[in-house]
Amino acid sequence: MKSEGRRQRLGLWAMFLGLVLATGCSEPASPLETPSTQAAPVVRLKPRGRLAAGVAHSLVIRADGTVWGSGRNLDGQLGNGTTQGGPVPVQASGLTGATAVSAGLQHSLAIRSGGTVWAWGRNSSGELGTGGPQISLVPVQVPGLTGIVSIAAGWGHSLAVKSDGTVWAWGYNGYGQLGNGTMTHSTTPVQVQGLTGAVAVVTGMYFSVALRHDGTVWAWGANDEAQLGNGTTAGSPLPVQVQGLAGIVAISAGYTHVAAVKPDGTVWTWGTDGISVERQTTPRRLAGLTGVSDVACSAYFCLALMANGSTWAWGNDTSGAMGHDTREPSAVPLPVQGLTGVTAIAAGSSHSLALKSDGTLWSSGFNRFGQRGVTTPLYQAAPVPVEGGLSWVIAVAAGPGHSVALLHDGTVWAWGSNNFGQLGDGTTKRRPQPIQVQGLDGVIAIAAGWNSTLALRFDGTVWTWGGFSEQLFPAQVPGLAGVVSIATTSAHALAVRDDGTVWAWGSNMYGQLGDGTTTNRDTPVQVLGLSGMTSVAAGEAHSLGVRDDGTVWAWGMNVYGGLGDGTTLNRLTPVQVPGLTGVASVAAGAFHSMAVLHDGTGWAWGTGDDCALLSSTSSSPTTTVPIPMAVTGLVNVAAHYNNSLAMTAGGLVWSGGDNEQGQLGNGTVDTSWSPVQVQVPLNSIVSGIEVGGSHSLALLSDGSVWSWGGNSEGQLGHGSPADALVPELSLLLP
Repeated sequence: MKSEGRRQRLGLWAMFLGLVLATGCSEPASPLETPSTQAAPVVRLKPRGRLAAGVAHSLVIRADGTVWGSGRNLDGQLGNGTTQGGPVPVQASGLTGATAVSAGLQHSLAIRSGGTVWAWGRNSSGELGTGGPQISLVPVQVPGLTGIVSIAAGWGHSLAVKSDGTVWAWGYNGYGQLGNGTMTHSTTPVQVQGLTGAVAVVTGMYFSVALRHDGTVWAWGANDEAQLGNGTTAGSPLPVQVQGLAGIVAISAGYTHVAAVKPDGTVWTWGTDGISVERQTTPRRLAGLTGVSDVACSAYFCLALMANGSTWAWGNDTSGAMGHDTREPSAVPLPVQGLTGVTAIAAGSSHSLALKSDGTLWSSGFNRFGQRGVTTPLYQAAPVPVEGGLSWVIAVAAGPGHSVALLHDGTVWAWGSNNFGQLGDGTTKRRPQPIQVQGLDGVIAIAAGWNSTLALRFDGTVWTWGGFSEQLFPAQVPGLAGVVSIATTSAHALAVRDDGTVWAWGSNMYGQLGDGTTTNRDTPVQVLGLSGMTSVAAGEAHSLGVRDDGTVWAWGMNVYGGLGDGTTLNRLTPVQVPGLTGVASVAAGAFHSMAVLHDGTGWAWGTGDDCALLSSTSSSPTTTVPIPMAVTGLVNVAAHYNNSLAMTAGGLVWSGGDNEQGQLGNGTVDTSWSPVQVQVPLNSIVSGIEVGGSHSLALLSDGSVWSWGGNSEGQLGHGSPADALVPELSLLLP
């Protein structure tokens, strides 16, 4: 019989958060006006990493974390093990869990879940960073890089930003574009000197650009066309600050020019754009364009994504990539007809891509190598849809009685229990079908707790609703900026900042906030002794974190061995889980914990009844034990209370734990003493998993959401009150 003591809830907590909005206005600048150098707030780039356009190939990340590409492939830049390219998308071999991609001249890069970097294609200058042969037809891991948050593939060189704000570079260095003070090529990553606090990087033809968290822009490498923006045309092998710019929120580079976006929606440019013969050595405001949220440049043209979802373009375009239905140059930004509801853009040397909020992918420009993902014609001067866009849903989260979905347009939808306002629709009415969370967009990650929900926006702020405070609409968590990862459970929440520190708030009875006390906190406090962290997981009363070196750290309640340190002592500050390295992700239940390594193996520890550890062991190990070999090739795990899920690279899902309401998803309510396979729809591949209290969610590669288990609060989203013993389709889209 299960212990009643372990079934008692550990107490809920209230979060009283205020929302402060500041507004302001100013006179528009003239076209020749120099920008203000006034100090700017911490900024982060709006993510665009699911879509990339290179010189003659394109890449896209599907909802299942796989990478697909089309176009030129003579050097293996599509990563499918061949050198045959074309307009039909092919999958990069063996690469799963991708979170961002970048396409260069003849090579490609990807960030994988956990912050590792993978590269493929041409390597004649060391641009793959492996020190290996001159070509790789399949993705290979770049050694020595972990905790990566941004990448850029250029003309023979590559860049990466770590979560600690340092920038690393490798490959061709004939113009000093590696930024280490030399002109020597490097086949392995070297640190860019004198630059910290970076949040994103982009590359031009033979130069590099970085955006710092304070909104300043830094550049290095070739400068013959004034592309460094420092008032000269002298190159630099070390970073120099772009003159007069602060408060920048987005950057992009073409061959020899750069465009940057300020928070007021204005665009500032420098370098040589292929239209004017003048070298623009310092930034100037681009006339006639406001309301811009993102920018993408390549060759001698740029695209601008507007806040209203429209797209504008300008520059010297002979391929039709600007989408103006003509191949004439234009120094003045003009709207691209037919592109509305756009959420992401990418610019290649002679083609462009645009992702709409309905999941369709559109392209225009040159198509000799099939880089636009269509078979005809050779040129397309107006955007046309590409077969097989991105899926609608990109992430799911679940609390015991409610479910949440993140759409790729940055909106959040929720359904199920709403007694504390955890659905964020301004009411406390239960919803058996999805409704949109009000007043929130630009979201890149979600997390769900007992009766509250968290969201992480692209600007690094965290928003919350629900909880004991009965906050009916999203409110910003005070004191947090530059956040890259979030987690929450019934009583506390965690956040990782881009400097690698971890912050926590909520209940602290067992030390789960990691600040050395047992004092509850209404506002975030820093977890002591942690740096270089990339992700976190929250159990009922304990916390886990993954460091960029692949180690796992734990703190909080440990009576049942959930910290994995070989004891049952509660920990008020983090301790390392011994014996675990190379960890990609972690999950925490009420009294047990789980980890997946990059090699596809899984490990578990703590107390879990009914095979909640995905192991037939009946003991309660205080140190890590392997998940059976039958459950191998793992890429992710999820846990809540006494249930666990594990997902394989092939899209299979295994479950263990309680099954009174069909939580195992195998068509029964029987107890199982070994892991069981969830009966996902035939010919389907699961790309994401989440465990609630008595129900679970699976995100399929086509962007649909399936759910099973208990449905007393409508948390399955089917629109009916019935439980489900096997996955059923949630009615996600109204």
